[in-house]
Amino acid sequence: MADLTLAPRTPLGHALPEQHNIGGFALTEVVDTALGSLTVRAGQSAAVADRAAAAGLPLPGPACWLPGAPYAAFWLAQDSWMIEAPFASHEDIHRHLRGLFGDTASITEQTDGWARFDIRGEHLPALFERLCPVDLRGLAPGHATRTVVEHIGCYLIWREPGRISVIGPRSSAAALWHALETAARALA
Repeated sequence: MADLTLAPRTPLGHALPEQHNIGGFALTEVVDTALGSLTVRAGQSAAVADRAAAAGLPLPGPACWLPGAPYAAFWLAQDSWMIEAPFASHEDIHRHLRGLFGDTASITEQTDGWARFDIRGEHLPALFERLCPVDLRGLAPGHATRTVVEHIGCYLIWREPGRISVIGPRSSAAALWHALETAARALA
């Protein structure tokens, strides 16, 4: 049998993450975050809330993202969140979350199903009004929502002033990256 050596690839298919500066925007492919979804099982809301609080894992309300260490989270639906953690320490995020929540919640590994792109710049509302139907002018950091960019279902997370993450399906990473670059060039 052949001796195979596998090398990891980013969602855009490269050995290292992409980063482009276009006009006043910096677009970065982010690959250092593990993702797992957490959904409360029937009758376990209090138990999940208690275990999350004990672990320092934030469980934000609708349309919100909350940072934390080592966990951050954004709201997906009632009693359901996407949990983020550093990939270096939480590559198997399912095992970490299962250890915290046991049978009180359903945990699904999500890391390899998604591509994350961070966009930095001063004029993010102008950029995103070309990409999706989310009006950032009336929102603030900490906002998270599901939206559509170029017919691709995505999550939009406003992490801090001047920095937004777009998380979309890994299978559409190249198309999503192209849409971000095209919109940035239009404003450059």
